[in-house]
Amino acid sequence: MKTLIVTGGNVNKDFLLETMNEIKFETIIAVDNGLKILNEINVKPNHIVGDFDTVDEKILNIYSNNETIKIHKYNPIKDNTDTDIAIKLAIELNSDKIIILGGIGTRIDHVLANIHILKYALDRNIECKMMDENNEIQLINKTTVLNKKYITKKYISLIPLTESVEGINLKGFKYELQNGELRIGLSLGISNEIVKEQATIEFEKGILIMIMSKD
Repeated sequence: MKTLIVTGGNVNKDFLLETMNEIKFETIIAVDNGLKILNEINVKPNHIVGDFDTVDEKILNIYSNNETIKIHKYNPIKDNTDTDIAIKLAIELNSDKIIILGGIGTRIDHVLANIHILKYALDRNIECKMMDENNEIQLINKTTVLNKKYITKKYISLIPLTESVEGINLKGFKYELQNGELRIGLSLGISNEIVKEQATIEFEKGILIMIMSKD
């Protein structure tokens, strides 16, 4: 099952509509103020999650009496972020692919936290990505093959989530690597490019943050 999570960060309306046209989502989860943009394009979520400290109460009330929509309200004083809760809900619903829009915004602390909580899905072998019109972010812990014809972004950056990522082989990239290592504190993996029809990222140990960027 494919699940779309729309959070309260920056969400480009055209990109949201484009994503929904390209991927047929069976479930949509609105996270707090992420409900606002879904309401603007007349899309009803299946679930609404959050402590509702940012969403307009008038918008929330539109959906509160709809029996087909499940509202999950949490105390603002909690250990987990709303996006964290939404990802775990998507997994409980047996999602095998999760796309998050709005997870990349102006709050750098939230962006970093959102990248880290992608690991919850990774540990369960569930594809989970954060996207906006300029970036696509996901975690990888095994050999990953990228076909150039399906890649819409120019740059591919690889940043270690773990202290080090060992035994890295990069093939089909502008800057190839053989039995290399990426460690926290280095910028070695930034701004690579796919130059062949197929590019391969192989490594023996660790977790990489793979970021595809438009510019």
